[in-house]
Amino acid sequence: MTAATPAPSQPAPRLPGDLFIWYVILLEGATFGVLFGAFAFTRVRQLELFTASQQQLDLSAGAINTALLLTASWCVARAVGAVRAGTRGAGLGWLAAGMAGGAGFVALKLKEYADKAAEGIGLSTNLFFDFYFILTGFHLLHVLAGLLALGLVGVGLLRQPRGAPNAHALETAAAFWHLVDLLWLILFPLVYVMR
Repeated sequence: MTAATPAPSQPAPRLPGDLFIWYVILLEGATFGVLFGAFAFTRVRQLELFTASQQQLDLSAGAINTALLLTASWCVARAVGAVRAGTRGAGLGWLAAGMAGGAGFVALKLKEYADKAAEGIGLSTNLFFDFYFILTGFHLLHVLAGLLALGLVGVGLLRQPRGAPNAHALETAAAFWHLVDLLWLILFPLVYVMR
């Protein structure tokens, strides 16, 4: 009778990137969760106002922004995969494409704000628009922070030796970027779509 061959050991699962970024993600998720909850609670109490005000939003701009962020996240995920595989050039290309999608989101969101300002709609218009500008503005700041992080990581990748690029910093920035995407996937239907 032969002894059973031990199963090959699998590497222990790990969170990609720095552990610190996961604390940031949890904190930001909790912060947005409170804001989303406050929005939903207030919406129930002011349903007519929220419904009427919501109809003044550009649903197509919100949908395009959703597509831009989803595409950007897909590109960033491809960048991580390429760098892990040792193909820095492809990783940088995917990273640039992801950042272009994020920049498109920023440009469209700023146009949306400018259109609202031209209509005389601002932070003090009513409670719905208070929430709209606070939620989407806070999210926009996160998009800008994510773009900055991705840009810095891209510069770091360019400076790494050609042979074996390290994906750790990119994984960290990508984890934050995917949080930004996830928050928009909650924010868009909550603020723009839900009637």
